Amino acid sequence: MAAAVCEALERGPPAWRALELTIVPGITSMLAVAARVGAPLGHDFCAMSLSDNLKPWPVVEKRLRAAASAGFAIALYNPISRARPWQLDRAFDLLRAELPAATPVVFGRAVGRVDERIRVTALGDAHGADADMATCIIVGSSETRLLERPHATALVYTPRSIGSFST
Repeated sequence: MAAAVCEALERGPPAWRALELTIVPGITSMLAVAARVGAPLGHDFCAMSLSDNLKPWPVVEKRLRAAASAGFAIALYNPISRARPWQLDRAFDLLRAELPAATPVVFGRAVGRVDERIRVTALGDAHGADADMATCIIVGSSETRLLERPHATALVYTPRSIGSFST
């Protein structure tokens, strides 16, 4: 929210710029969700909001395509709301055009709270109805893997190296 405060300072009265401001780092929901399942953000990644309140939806679509085709794992914030119930399914459709259907997708709802829920599925099986505004979604890259383990929860991780080293 530091950017929102900076925007308010810039747009507000000149006296606001004289206020002392301390920005304290915190653990983002994408990092909390990633830690619950392994290391899906272990290589290059990006974070995107699916809200079109501050940017037009065509910009969101362009960025989703670019991030997926560039090989980024993608953390999605503000995935769905009552006012925009269709956008997450549209985002999944765009990502399916760029990524394999087996690409791991993590739905992390209210991580760190008593009503926390984590669900891992494949992109081909991901649906907007699986999320709400308290959900952070991590869509793996084409390199992201699901590592099954006997007698333990599977790990989702993105290797730090790319197999072919091609561009």
